[in-house]
Amino acid sequence: MFLTHGTFSNRKICDGIASYLTQKGFTCWIMEWRNHGESSKVKHEFNFETIAKYDLKSTFEFLFNNQNVTNIDCLTHSGGGIILTMFLINNPTYNSKINSITLFGVQAFGAGDKLSNRIKILLSKHLTSLLGEVPSKTVGSTEHSESYYTMKQWFNWNLNNNFIGENGFDYLKRMNKINIPILSICAQGDNFIAPKEGCEKFLKAFENEENKLLFYSKKNGNLENYNHSRILKSKNSKKEIWPIVENWISNKRLLRTACAIPTSQA
Repeated sequence: MFLTHGTFSNRKICDGIASYLTQKGFTCWIMEWRNHGESSKVKHEFNFETIAKYDLKSTFEFLFNNQNVTNIDCLTHSGGGIILTMFLINNPTYNSKINSITLFGVQAFGAGDKLSNRIKILLSKHLTSLLGEVPSKTVGSTEHSESYYTMKQWFNWNLNNNFIGENGFDYLKRMNKINIPILSICAQGDNFIAPKEGCEKFLKAFENEENKLLFYSKKNGNLENYNHSRILKSKNSKKEIWPIVENWISNKRLLRTACAIPTSQA
């Protein structure tokens, strides 16, 4: 299992489910972005694309070349799903090595569909440009603040309803090249960073009928209206979401194994 976090975060958001999956027999690797957690600190500016093209690429090269991993399942939170998408589009040879992807609260260009959210994003972008950073406390994090340079891409994607990278590279048009089965998980209480509409739009861009969206809310009979962090890390998530994720991953691994058996041996 490969796991990674998003902005304002580090490996702590993934520790719980990683321990759970380890108990189920998985070997888990968690990547922390540069300047996050225990990873190296750098002084130069970086954004989502930097992490995707360099940090994630180095990690996958380590796993497949140094650790001799043959195939892997991926689980990401928030911006971690965005960088994984960008990485796989830039490095398509890795698509065949991934059994499944699980996204917790992941969207890139659908948070600004509602007027109230659009206003919040515009204000956030303006204030962040003046301050030079988004203080961690303003987004309910106790871990890391993020620079305006890093967050500017997310602001622009959601304001412009696109997924344009550096030099005008259009990731949105290429998302359908990723045919790995994806489970996307979102919740009622996550109504700004990764609202249901945004997660649906992001998932649909892959154009894969095998993909699945799960929406959690009390109205649907779930334990709570999870927010952006509790959807992945909470006692209730451990009770009703983690087992579903583990079952999804295990089923996709079994399916891949079955498909790999020659017809004469099936």
